[in-house]
Amino acid sequence: MSVPAGGSRTAPNVVAVAKNLAPVAALLGISTFINYIDRGSLSLAVPVLRVELQLNPWQLGILLSSFFWTYTSFQIVSGWLVDRFNVNWVLAGGFLLWTMATATTGFVHGFRMLLVMRLILGIGESVAFPSYSKILAKHFPESRRGRANSFISAGIAGGPAFGIFFGAMLIGKYGWRPFFVGLGLMSLLWLPPWSIWMPKGPGLDVSASAQTPGILEILQQRSAWGTFLGLFAFNYLSYFLLTWLPSFLVNERNFSMQKMGTIGGIAYLLLALSALICGWFSDLWIASGGSPTRVRKTFTTTGLAISSLSCMAVVVFAADSRLAVAFLFVTCAAAGLCTANLWSITQTIAGPLAAGKWSGLQNCFGNFAGIIAPALTGFVVQRTGHFFWAFAVTAGVLLAGALSWAFVVGRVEPVHWKGKNLVAASEAAAG
Repeated sequence: MSVPAGGSRTAPNVVAVAKNLAPVAALLGISTFINYIDRGSLSLAVPVLRVELQLNPWQLGILLSSFFWTYTSFQIVSGWLVDRFNVNWVLAGGFLLWTMATATTGFVHGFRMLLVMRLILGIGESVAFPSYSKILAKHFPESRRGRANSFISAGIAGGPAFGIFFGAMLIGKYGWRPFFVGLGLMSLLWLPPWSIWMPKGPGLDVSASAQTPGILEILQQRSAWGTFLGLFAFNYLSYFLLTWLPSFLVNERNFSMQKMGTIGGIAYLLLALSALICGWFSDLWIASGGSPTRVRKTFTTTGLAISSLSCMAVVVFAADSRLAVAFLFVTCAAAGLCTANLWSITQTIAGPLAAGKWSGLQNCFGNFAGIIAPALTGFVVQRTGHFFWAFAVTAGVLLAGALSWAFVVGRVEPVHWKGKNLVAASEAAAG
């Protein structure tokens, strides 16, 4: 992203930019919705797929975790790609790759090819969040990022909600193979609108002296580690619920599968609704004069703190099923306060020049929760025979995340990146 020497770029027409932001935000939210249906589709199909393909529990465990092998490791690569090339087409290419991997899954016969499709799915989906952050940091002003991120957050919650409500029903009616093929091919309908409404032009102003930072320069920022830890905490809750909530409701609370699906779907929908409301309200607060630091950190810190308390209350009041479910709903609704604002913090601090790399690093670190949370929960439940300590661990992680957003992340304002060349020149001059 070049800037004419001696000055910043000419600001784009504000009215034209604002007019184009709504369809961009909506399309990003839809892509996230598809993203989360695709990554959770195998879990929905396991009950019938394992019988047809004669898969043992060890193979199923490998398949369910393999997505994160490539998804997590390719975050840094994807972050570099979106900062180096046209982010609109990087996102489109990743979207095409992951949707075709989903469709092709419906044709495979055997463990090895199923594993390959899951690995390819992880590679394709790894471009999503670095691309989202790059696009929002580059084209969306601070007072509109909360709402834009809330669409993405709604997609994160809406995908699992759709899966729980409708995915299992569709697999039961049509079979798992038509489900994967139909899901993948229908998702391709997202690409034509994206090619039409993808954001155009240079985006927001960037200082003429700013340089694109390297990964090491980002890692030297204390706030970067604060966002890494904060996302890890949110993701820990997310993957804990995604992988173990059905077992908790059915096996420990003795709910039927139908009631479990209803409760799980409502929980995710509450998270989505909370994210949309809080994203909108946070932007209004900033537009009325609130500082991004106070607004964004209030939502992220408060959200995880309330989630921590209510998560613990789920098992403290487990004797009363209605209270336990009510606190579960509070946990998810409070998480919506955080998720609508956590990426806004990264986008503002990193700025357009570093949003891709920073988000890639953050998502790489944060998605280790997808590896740790399911395994640690399974270990704790097996050792104790119940979910009390599993919820207690989750509550502790959430509290640590709240403290990270509050005290490790610094002021929510753009970093003035010196870049590798300027850093070397400064050190040489000092020497």
